[in-house]
Amino acid sequence: MSYGVGKVVFASTGGAVYGEQEQFPATEDHPQYPLSPYGVSKLAAERYLYYYNLQHGLSYVALRYANVYGPRQDPHGEAGVVAIFCGNLAAGKVSRINGSGEQTRDYVYVADVARANALALEGEPPSGAYNIGTARQTSVNELYQTLRELSGRALPPAYGPAKPGEQLRSSIDPAKAARTLGWRPEVGISEGLERTLDYFGASPERPPETGGTARGSVRTA
Repeated sequence: MSYGVGKVVFASTGGAVYGEQEQFPATEDHPQYPLSPYGVSKLAAERYLYYYNLQHGLSYVALRYANVYGPRQDPHGEAGVVAIFCGNLAAGKVSRINGSGEQTRDYVYVADVARANALALEGEPPSGAYNIGTARQTSVNELYQTLRELSGRALPPAYGPAKPGEQLRSSIDPAKAARTLGWRPEVGISEGLERTLDYFGASPERPPETGGTARGSVRTA
């Protein structure tokens, strides 16, 4: 039975699908050995899309996102580390960093990611995977220090045990997306973090809530 689907745009992952990288930044043909069930599930979905393209001619674009951050991200539960840090800074709470904080990630702003999806939908790129990232590594320590400086909050982080199996370094090369989709990241990390802080009410002109130094747990991937 045909449902008239002309193309699938799949939200994959650029950080988790490669596992511990052998080169930085990773291109789309980098070996793929994910270290988490999340990464394995994304890679499996890509393989199914490849099969349906090969056997049934279904066009697809798998966008391998780096670590997406920005306004409206939920700071609770399994949220991204940027949202957690911003939420804690806005509330005057101490954030916890797992391990040394020298783990790196490639942070890409949400508006840039949305634009990549629009280009994938509107264009006719060849079926396959495309990295959507900045090719830049930012450590968790550097990320938190930048947010502290932008917010003007004198809140040093607390440190906890490292997470078992956590990927240590990650950055992905978006050159293929630039060539084929005409996509490049436009919002730098400082500008993106400033916009995100403003959304959470943690910008310098907005005083934090008082009371408590509860520690927030962070997820770094």
